[in-house]
Amino acid sequence: MSKKKILFICGSLNQTSMMHQISQHLQSHDCRFTPYYADGLINYVANKGYLSNTILGGKFRKNTEDYLRKNNLSIDYRGISNQYDLIYTCSDLIIPKNIRNKKVILIQEGMTDPENLMFYMVKYLKLPRWLASTAPTGISNQYTYFCVASEGYKEFFIRKGAKSEKIIVTGIPNYDNAKQYLNNDFQLKYYVLAATSDMRETIKFDNRKQFIQRCLKIADGRQLIFKLHPNEKMERATSEIKKCAPNALIYTSGNTEEMIANCDVLITQLSSVVFIGMALGKEVYSSYDIKLLKKLLPIQNGGTSAEIIAKIGRHLLENEKWTLNEIHKMYDINKNSLA
Repeated sequence: MSKKKILFICGSLNQTSMMHQISQHLQSHDCRFTPYYADGLINYVANKGYLSNTILGGKFRKNTEDYLRKNNLSIDYRGISNQYDLIYTCSDLIIPKNIRNKKVILIQEGMTDPENLMFYMVKYLKLPRWLASTAPTGISNQYTYFCVASEGYKEFFIRKGAKSEKIIVTGIPNYDNAKQYLNNDFQLKYYVLAATSDMRETIKFDNRKQFIQRCLKIADGRQLIFKLHPNEKMERATSEIKKCAPNALIYTSGNTEEMIANCDVLITQLSSVVFIGMALGKEVYSSYDIKLLKKLLPIQNGGTSAEIIAKIGRHLLENEKWTLNEIHKMYDINKNSLA
């Protein structure tokens, strides 16, 4: 197959690292990367700095750009320098004009925000999807394939409005090999770990005092550690914890997954890291229903999701008329591999 041009549209650091992992299995092609972007009014507002709490600007965009440069990845801002044969994107909340009518593979990042009134207004009144945060993920159906974490998530997105014939259960990078984190250098063990979320920074309600008190109750005298979300206002969050839980340890940086691997109990809010704890058999708490999360748990395939997703992209490049059924004939969900 001749060398093709592939654009990876990134977002948060988690999304960007996923895209990087997939690209490493497509090195025979011309792979370029861009931070997440939009058109028209949204692009104008983002450029004015008013969307710094989203992946269109602020810390999110800076972290993405720093990651791309640190890893010497080829950057094509907004994908304007080339005509691309294939697009990988981390979100379909915004579909830029220059990728419409192209082959697009959407990758699930992790859990999505709860469905609230705005979600249903977006779904039934056809309002812009981004108004409902990540809750409408997948319902645009403006992609060729949607790679998701598990059969449970496939059913979850179909119920929301995604077309079943477009969804492939591949597993997702960063959540498909939890056992790798058991081998780590984090010195503490046997504690209760509270992994906070950046809800306030992304304009969502968070009763932090109530959350801290809940963590203290669950810990019940055991060592309590708070691992702050990297996008939080660290000084504010640290002050709140010290006031309510003076004996708790606070980490503003470090490998969250390795901390989860060494804990006895994991407490989360709206964070996908709960799946790491569940996959490792930890006692977990979340703002989401635990029974639902067990159904959604990403498949553990030894870290091969990126390769699987890359192979689907190669098959798509090889044949414009390749169908989902043909892809599934090669894909064995139980073995989590492509022929």
